[in-house]
Amino acid sequence: MRLLDSKRRLSRDVGLLASLACLVCGTARAQAPWGTAESNPEDLAIWLVTFGPGDDVASWFGHSALVVVDQRLKRGRLYNYGMFSFDPTMLTRFAMGRLTFWVGDAPVEGTLSFYQAQDRDVRIQELNLSPGKRMEIARFLANNVLPENRDYLYHHYNDNCATRPRDAIDRVLGGELKKAYSGPGRMTLRDHTRRHSAVLPPMSVLLDFLMNHEIDRPIAVWDEAFLPAELERQVGGLRFADESGQPVSFVMRAWTPYRSSRPPVPDRPPPYGPWMLLLGLCLGAVPLALAARHGLSTRRRRVLAGLHQVLVGLMLGLPGLALAIMWAFTEHTVTWRNENLLLANPLTFLALPLGIALCAGARWASWALDRVWLALAATGILALALKVLPWFDQDNWRLIALILPANLGAALAFFVDRRARRRAATDAIIELPARRRGRPEGRTAEGSHGS
Repeated sequence: MRLLDSKRRLSRDVGLLASLACLVCGTARAQAPWGTAESNPEDLAIWLVTFGPGDDVASWFGHSALVVVDQRLKRGRLYNYGMFSFDPTMLTRFAMGRLTFWVGDAPVEGTLSFYQAQDRDVRIQELNLSPGKRMEIARFLANNVLPENRDYLYHHYNDNCATRPRDAIDRVLGGELKKAYSGPGRMTLRDHTRRHSAVLPPMSVLLDFLMNHEIDRPIAVWDEAFLPAELERQVGGLRFADESGQPVSFVMRAWTPYRSSRPPVPDRPPPYGPWMLLLGLCLGAVPLALAARHGLSTRRRRVLAGLHQVLVGLMLGLPGLALAIMWAFTEHTVTWRNENLLLANPLTFLALPLGIALCAGARWASWALDRVWLALAATGILALALKVLPWFDQDNWRLIALILPANLGAALAFFVDRRARRRAATDAIIELPARRRGRPEGRTAEGSHGS
């Protein structure tokens, strides 16, 4: 039933997206009246529209758009900086960190209905700008949407659907928005990412694992406006001096055409640390418990240990392999020089095939896993020890709590198994002469009796 509902929702979203694309294509042929000098400055209204989070990962962070309305001509356009192509190369370009976005314009009501149908908040702020500045930003948008100007290289934190409208607003204000919010931000980019991705904890932990210290540096309030809701907050709180020198609010009026039924985004990132430590201790305790009594010699314990290795290879090794590839071959700068590679890396991924081999009874698999986990335990301890140095300031304590106990437990388990196998081999060597001595005596006695 859930699968059917998911298919229906996907079909609905694809249809709505196709409709929106048609609206964009249909309106892009004719330039807006404020771009052709048909509009009067005093007839224009500028809105900042904020859309709440959606279902998929890309929409968890919300969305921003600017709207220009000519109240005399009864015409409006919504400028959306979140457009990208679903062509066959899209996934490759996204994986390489080279995905091009562009700004598109579309009818206002049709776009608002699209987001409402996805059960996403629709919140609107009308900006308090002089007629001249309204015309300035309207002409900028009309020019920016032209094919020769519309493309930009997307970056989640530095250049996205919220930072582009933010920069356009700041430009027309002569830098007043950036100046007003140049103070220290209330949290880091990582904290903002974690609280917005808290809707799905496994994905939140994965994103936390993949990103490096670049998103842990102190930022200004201005930088927090990579999030649409933060831009909305900043615009709503801005006050400036009008032409007469009187302080006025930057937002003339605000309204919410649609309120989503989704739970609100938490104000702070979730405290996953204790739960991740508990999970890490469990991951480390399982192989140790299996090996504690006479190693992994019996078939049942060997199969269970192999299945555990397969699980760890998928759970920790696959992200570690992906992180290594992203550092070496892509333009995702937030993954480069990531301290988490000392905790999980391509070596961890070897637990997957070696675990399968261990289940199948391959004796060499236990030997190989012993070496793999010994190396990972050493690098994990190194990752912890390096935290005393100022250059290793990545906020990855949660990942250390999860992965280091798993590495140490597995390394200790295979060490115990190695000791058990050596002890068994030693006992066999000691017992062999006694057995050999016993056999000739038995044969001689039988021979004497027979003779």
